[in-house]
Amino acid sequence: MDNITIINGPNLNLLGKREPEIYGNQTLEQINKSLTITASKLELNLSFFECNSEGEIIDIIQATGSKSVGLIINPGGYSHTSVAILDALKMLSIPVIEVHLSNLYKREEFRHKSITASAAWGVISGFGSHGYHLALHALRRRLDEE
Repeated sequence: MDNITIINGPNLNLLGKREPEIYGNQTLEQINKSLTITASKLELNLSFFECNSEGEIIDIIQATGSKSVGLIINPGGYSHTSVAILDALKMLSIPVIEVHLSNLYKREEFRHKSITASAAWGVISGFGSHGYHLALHALRRRLDEE
């Protein structure tokens, strides 16, 4: 089975508690369990990481290229601020999909620009946890086409 890494950035460990009107009621653990079921059907194996620290996220990204054939990342607030995460993503030779639970364009203006998105093959925003499932399907299709 092909290995896919999923990285969730700062504050996503608080899903289900933090602003459910924006991020929904599911916890990150519930989302991950659901993704595991989808991945199994797509013949994908998942590795999950959640980090509040920018440096830890960079370390995981750097290790991902040799362990996985694709990366799904929700950089959270670092999307708008982290050139360091962008640089780490740009070093990868595997497809990267950036996922956001909320529609960034319906939020504060500073969230309308994702620095890290320029290193992604695609961006999925605004579909809640379903965005991760869409990303898995997109990666599966790309891997099958290669």
